[in-house]
Amino acid sequence: MNDSTQEPLTPDDPAPSPAPVTAREPSVRMALSQGWQAMKSHFLLFFLAVLVLAAFLLPFNTYDEGDRGRDSGLLALIETAYMLLLYPVIQYGADMLFLRGVRGDEVKVNSLFDGFRNYINVVLAALLVLGLVGIGVVVFVIPGLYVACRLVFVGYLVMDEGLDPIAAVEASWRLTRGHALKIFLLGLVSIFVFFGGLMLLLVGAFPATMWIKASFASLYLAITNQPLARPADAPETTH
Repeated sequence: MNDSTQEPLTPDDPAPSPAPVTAREPSVRMALSQGWQAMKSHFLLFFLAVLVLAAFLLPFNTYDEGDRGRDSGLLALIETAYMLLLYPVIQYGADMLFLRGVRGDEVKVNSLFDGFRNYINVVLAALLVLGLVGIGVVVFVIPGLYVACRLVFVGYLVMDEGLDPIAAVEASWRLTRGHALKIFLLGLVSIFVFFGGLMLLLVGAFPATMWIKASFASLYLAITNQPLARPADAPETTH
């Protein structure tokens, strides 16, 4: 007769392995659902990140039409340099903050500015993506949308994986193979979410943007088979 009683572990026995995290099938519904949960868990932090992004766009609204008429050439040059050399750094930093929050990592407010630690790669990656999408748009709008969908994860790969711009573009192209339609549909839903937020006296645009960014981060984690944070596991925000 076999004894089914489990013997107690001794100090020399290895600890039991933790239960594996079940991988989630990437889908628009999953991304929106997980993004919503992450937004609720990190509402203040995500809200601050979106406020910072909005603040860095304010310089484009500080000139009246008279100023633009007198110095239109200089202002256009300054705005172009600003959008190409500074704003992507903040944008990539915000994307990384959302990614960490959705993944359940420790989230720090100052990670908004982590892009400055990898400044060259961030700026060059943003330029490369802009150029590739721009070529697609010039050829025809649909190829531009397709390229944009395939390169949507470049920022995560530069910031999270430390890839250089070319490697990040190639990796994003590989990762999104077979997922372009999901990404396009999530982007389409995001447009309705954003404009729905605008209809709520404009202030709804902030939580709408938070939800959108958290949803894209969730889709990236699902496609790359990384674990997603459960609401109860969400760490506290540190400064």
